[in-house]
Amino acid sequence: MRKMLNRVPEVTIYFWTIKILATTVGETAADFLALTLNLGLGVTSYIMGGLLLFVLFNQFRLKRYVPVSYWLVVVLASIVGTLITDRLVDEFGVSLMTTNIVFSIALLVVFTLWYLSEKTLAMHSINTAKRELYYWVAILLTFALGTSTGDYLAEASGLGYAQAALVFGTLIAAIAAGYYYLQMNAVLAFWLAYILTRPFGASIGDLLSQPTKNGGFGWGTTGTSMLFLSIITSLVIYLSLKRKKPALQPIDRQN
Repeated sequence: MRKMLNRVPEVTIYFWTIKILATTVGETAADFLALTLNLGLGVTSYIMGGLLLFVLFNQFRLKRYVPVSYWLVVVLASIVGTLITDRLVDEFGVSLMTTNIVFSIALLVVFTLWYLSEKTLAMHSINTAKRELYYWVAILLTFALGTSTGDYLAEASGLGYAQAALVFGTLIAAIAAGYYYLQMNAVLAFWLAYILTRPFGASIGDLLSQPTKNGGFGWGTTGTSMLFLSIITSLVIYLSLKRKKPALQPIDRQN
């Protein structure tokens, strides 16, 4: 019963694949809406924020994990998290160093309140509305923090998108090695990897979408967003069908 009531997916290779793809879409889709369509950061933020609240309302109505609903929230949270950081930096003049510090502190506060209230931060125990609320607030902050960290390393420091992706990818690999070979705490490893996959995916998104003169491949935000959204959609459909597939019944050889 506890497993059936869990509102989030199991942490598998599919989970991490879609998560990284979603973070890439968060970066490129935000740029596509705000810059390519010329909606501006403010209007785009209000539209995406409203959509996020709408799908979150539906998500909280559910009593178990539903792939389409869950991953739609993740994609929109990725876009909104990106827009939060972009607006603070581009419109309000807040430095990336400051946003990194502020979002890190905010995320630490959320984790502290969550643990004091529920005595766990485990991914597999998101089985109440209260825990899910903490979970989604933390997710949104990881996207905002990841955007800030990725932009700081790739752009402000002058490292470049490819080199930034390599740095974040190496850190994720180190966490995976610590978990599998050095008995690193599973909850700590999960959240560290979750935070780092955001700037990793964002750096990949920028690398693919930005013009060649800026160090990118020049695919554009439209092409990159559509490509990764198509892959996400295909994987979510596959996972949805897989969940609905009835289990094979054992053969009764006595009859």
